[in-house]
Amino acid sequence: MQLGRDFVRALKQLTSERGLPEEVISSSLEAALISAYRKYKGGNQNVEVFIDLNNGTISIYEVRTIVNEIENRDTEITLADVDEANYPDVNLGDILRLEANPENFGRIAAQTARQVIIQRLKDAERQIIFEEFAGRVGDLVTGIVFKAENDQVLVRLNDRTEAILPKEERIIGENYIPGERMKFYLLDVRQTTRGPRIVVSRTHPGLLRKLLELEIPEIRENVIEIKGIVREAGARAKMAVVSLDPNVDPVGACVGNSGSRIKSISQELANEKIDVIIWSTDPLQFIRNALSPAKILKVEPMLEQEQAVKVYARPDQLSLAIGKAGQNVRLAARLTGWKIDINALEPERMPTLSDIFHDIIPEEE
Repeated sequence: MQLGRDFVRALKQLTSERGLPEEVISSSLEAALISAYRKYKGGNQNVEVFIDLNNGTISIYEVRTIVNEIENRDTEITLADVDEANYPDVNLGDILRLEANPENFGRIAAQTARQVIIQRLKDAERQIIFEEFAGRVGDLVTGIVFKAENDQVLVRLNDRTEAILPKEERIIGENYIPGERMKFYLLDVRQTTRGPRIVVSRTHPGLLRKLLELEIPEIRENVIEIKGIVREAGARAKMAVVSLDPNVDPVGACVGNSGSRIKSISQELANEKIDVIIWSTDPLQFIRNALSPAKILKVEPMLEQEQAVKVYARPDQLSLAIGKAGQNVRLAARLTGWKIDINALEPERMPTLSDIFHDIIPEEE
């Protein structure tokens, strides 16, 4: 039975282009042809298929056991039915391979072969995509938004790869316009029956970290270490940094001349405000730094609670320390890992003469 030389040439071209080993195609074809043959014959025969991909020849054999009396017509044969010319000197219990070449099965075989190859190519392409991106989870990727409707946003990462941007991974208020090129954090890659499912994010702290590494050489070269990042995506973020070189100012390096570096990153994240905080091994100092830009007068541990502090600021600094809708203190608490209770405290002042003589001079009646 022949698949045809044109078919073989096309098969070799496809396997070469897609990087599919011929043995993968061959084994898949054999399995599919066995199934197609059983369906064609309407039984459960023991079938062996051999394919020569060099010339497109298919050989099909039914494997039968020689018995006295047939109990299973699909797998057994009697001595009387054996063609002695082709199978001399056979005995009961022997296994025969009877070559099969049923009419009209050639067309079915060719159709089955084409279907198998198409499916194998799809499977191989899906596997290539999965392997390409599975090892890149946590990386920065660039994609083009190509669909943003009915609460669904899809991103094209390359000519054959699409990713999903779920609702919970989008920056609130950010517009996703088809054709727009954006940067994303590669959040998850998993294999499904329909191919790889790739999920990207615009809200993950890792996106800010990767943008910082891209924009700031001192971070990329490990001169400055990022100790922590927290975000309320699109609104505000806080990042704690420390310099491993005493001659490098970590805040100045991250902010850049006239704020150029941090502004560039902020613009990529829908103008998200980014506070750069100096990390400290002293948790109380770290909390004080984390509440920046507010000026803190005092930080006291709360002995009755684990990892909790009372923070005191002047009344005119209180709203700045708390932030809009509590955002500043909320981010500071997440960054430091401490519970923070902010209170107003009047600054200490020198006593006046009125204070000193208040108890001495009687009030006029």
